[in-house]
Amino acid sequence: MPQTVMNTDTRSQTAPRPRGRDDVKPDPVDQDPVAPEVPDPGIVEPDTFEPKAIAFVCNWCTYTAADLAGTSRLTYPDNVRLVRVMCTGMVDTQYVIKAFLEGADAVLVSGCHPGDCHYINGNYKARRRIMLLRQILPRFGIEAARLRLTWIGASDGIAFAQTMNRFVAQIKDLGPCQARMHAVI
Repeated sequence: MPQTVMNTDTRSQTAPRPRGRDDVKPDPVDQDPVAPEVPDPGIVEPDTFEPKAIAFVCNWCTYTAADLAGTSRLTYPDNVRLVRVMCTGMVDTQYVIKAFLEGADAVLVSGCHPGDCHYINGNYKARRRIMLLRQILPRFGIEAARLRLTWIGASDGIAFAQTMNRFVAQIKDLGPCQARMHAVI
């Protein structure tokens, strides 16, 4: 003979119906006929501008220096985003141009000192590419000063922090990069 089970849970029977978005009536005070002014994203006040910087850093030297700077509690701007690559020789020119077109205000490429590359000649390749990019970037409306190449060894945590601080200060002086707003691809 089948047994009947009685539901003893009274919460589901007495709980009020959940209100959806359609049930909520807007407050007439919140309906202002004048729309608020939305600032133009291309116009940035000079004193509030915080640059977005991308740093392509070598895994063996500059990234290790960044780690040393962090463990030594040295300060450098938090608006520099590190992209760890195995070698600066693998940083293609397309990566740099794309970073600018996607909204970066500056790009730094940093690796081992010449002659100390773990991949023999990667930093020489990077140096040639950066020289070429400095000639090409003005055609995209990007100042060549927004791109920098540095050599920072693994034990140079202090030099890393100083380089980042100086780099961001110089980019603040230049102001926001206008390449993204004017780019036609």
